[in-house]
Amino acid sequence: MSKKVFVFLAEGFEEIEALTPVDLLRRAGIVCTTVSIGDSLEVIGSHGIKVVADRFFDEAECMKGDAVILPGGMPGTINLSKHYGVKNVVIDYNKRNKLIASICAAPTILGEMGLLEGLKSTCYPGMENKLYGSDVIDEVYVKDGNFLTSKGVGTAIDFALKIIEILEDDNLKENIKTQIVY
Repeated sequence: MSKKVFVFLAEGFEEIEALTPVDLLRRAGIVCTTVSIGDSLEVIGSHGIKVVADRFFDEAECMKGDAVILPGGMPGTINLSKHYGVKNVVIDYNKRNKLIASICAAPTILGEMGLLEGLKSTCYPGMENKLYGSDVIDEVYVKDGNFLTSKGVGTAIDFALKIIEILEDDNLKENIKTQIVY
């Protein structure tokens, strides 16, 4: 049975950080669904690129996945952080030890929720002070517990490949790397 991943899209999301994982996970055969947290399926990224999400946010449905991805970008991260339902899903996934992957500014959402306390993490440079209680590591990505955090646009491919490795295995990750000539 295929793994299911939900990628939350808020107005002002960073396009590369959201769509690179979607592309690579789908290549890997992982069901990856983009979810608009707004009132339109059309979500405009931080660089004006319009993306049509696969579905609207439905808290009950989003609880049925194996992982969630929180892309960064501004004001996308702020918009995600204000969404009560997204926070509920993150809390539920954390309780059930499911993968919560965030990139760029989005790890600050987890930091502000107190979920990274005592864990290692990373984020977009200059935002480390919002990873409350976390041991901030200067790496492309950091996996600690059921959290995967990453730095930003330039790390999106590595971030997506690590998600594939976590959800499936290293062989599939390597096959996808070969496919995309990485």
